Amino acid sequence: LHLHTEYSLLDGSGKIKELVQRAKELGMDSLAITDHGVMYGVIEFYKTCLMEDIKPIIGCEIYVAPNSRFDREPGATEDRYHHLVLLAENNQGYRNLMKIVSTGFLEGFYYKPRVDKEVLRKYSEGLIALSACLGGEVPGYIRRGFYEEAKKAALSYREIFGEDNFFLELQDHGLLEQVTVNQSLIRISNETGIKLVVTNDVHYTYEGDAESHDILLCIQTQKKVSDENRMRYEGGQYYLKSPEEMYELFPYAVEALENKYKIAQRCNVTITFGKYQLHVYPGPAPYTAHEYLTMLCREGMRERYENVTPELWNRMEYELKTIKDMGFSDYFLIVWDFIKYARDHGIMVGPGRGSAAGSIVSYCLKITDIDPIKYNLLFERFLNPERLTMPDIDIDFCYERRQEVIDYVTNKYGKDKVVQIVTFGTMAARAVIRDVGRALDMPYSQVDAVSKMIPTEIGITIDKALAMNPELRQSYEENEDIRRLIDMSRRLEGLPRHTSMHAAGVVISRDSIIEHVPLTRSSDDSITTQFPMTTLEELGLLKMDFLGLRTLTVIQ
Repeated sequence: LHLHTEYSLLDGSGKIKELVQRAKELGMDSLAITDHGVMYGVIEFYKTCLMEDIKPIIGCEIYVAPNSRFDREPGATEDRYHHLVLLAENNQGYRNLMKIVSTGFLEGFYYKPRVDKEVLRKYSEGLIALSACLGGEVPGYIRRGFYEEAKKAALSYREIFGEDNFFLELQDHGLLEQVTVNQSLIRISNETGIKLVVTNDVHYTYEGDAESHDILLCIQTQKKVSDENRMRYEGGQYYLKSPEEMYELFPYAVEALENKYKIAQRCNVTITFGKYQLHVYPGPAPYTAHEYLTMLCREGMRERYENVTPELWNRMEYELKTIKDMGFSDYFLIVWDFIKYARDHGIMVGPGRGSAAGSIVSYCLKITDIDPIKYNLLFERFLNPERLTMPDIDIDFCYERRQEVIDYVTNKYGKDKVVQIVTFGTMAARAVIRDVGRALDMPYSQVDAVSKMIPTEIGITIDKALAMNPELRQSYEENEDIRRLIDMSRRLEGLPRHTSMHAAGVVISRDSIIEHVPLTRSSDDSITTQFPMTTLEELGLLKMDFLGLRTLTVIQ
């Protein structure tokens, strides 16, 4: 119930696919995701669990500000925030979790995305809360010797979430401090009736991953493994343990172990895929969206063609019928509207890119400038009634003025409904070798030489490079240091390293975006979705590509 995946960036090294498969091997029937302050991986986790017949429990380990989320008081790290695990019990809980996580980034960001108890009260419905690790508020007071304050904090969480929705979390990673904390948590439970639950704060998949995970922490904190004073997870016990191992650790807390299973049974979230959440175009009365689209197309056809033949009318009627049947009339009007805005304001627009150029509707609306009849282009490459996927029109704008078009769309449909999309930078083969070599304090020249042995081609991995390059293979087999460097790098390869804003993607939602997707704040302070582009499309959200093309700027 307390598990960090690769999306606890540079803190969790367990890959979702691997964790879920391992859970299945260990005979588990449910598994939770509780990344630090974010929900980046929840959709991938949800789908992977269902494929392996494991119940996905959607959660997050959030950061709670000690007072108000708006406070920006400098102080010791421990005083800036407390940890708290939230699990979605039902769909309402899932929606509330997205709102809590988004609020952390939008309103409470100070070192970490923080919320306060006011936010928790507002969005507590459908959520189960656990008191978290040693960084939680209740364990934090116990560690400092303030037992009564710890008890008071526990009662305040119970009051926020409800009688059976707050649990005190027991963990044992062989740390002396946890023994003291656990004894006090059991005492609080006896005195207040708040139930206990056992978790393991998973940060990597296998016991043998402790070393590569420690290196990952060094990459995060820019330290070396040999440094004395640095962040580390002592004891090597933060892996996915079997039910048997957990029972051995907690022979004195059988009820707390059973509560883990009871909580898992209570959590049932269903996420719907493929149901379109298209924005409604605010067209002029009394026309419906399709009537207005048809009118614009007819006007456009007379402009585009001197001699309008029955063949042209038939082709347009066929396309319009397909667009109507598939429910995409509003989509075309939205695209037509912002392209019209760009052209009206002297912003250079490309002539058309990709399959959209096969549509006479696009041509008549001046979305594209390529005549599909003249060049015998197929409409079905763009929209096919037999393949129900969202149409995808990529539009090129002048590089320097692209943002003006995005601003227009944002102002027209509302800031809460138009957001740019996140993308993840991953630790690719060459880069991960350099990162790991730096953390292991190996000579730069040696690490550089190994890194340069990795071929520079798309989709290269360390395993592929070992098979392709005999020199690299020989170094791996003969030199112990290089073998360690490569083995550690292989375990961390492909992990997401940081987030950034997608170069072109913008999502437009029918209602407030946080009803469907959690939001994050990028390193440059811009607000983006927490789900990447492919996930947004699966959830039925309207995604547009506003491509900034320098060529257009040069031409202009």
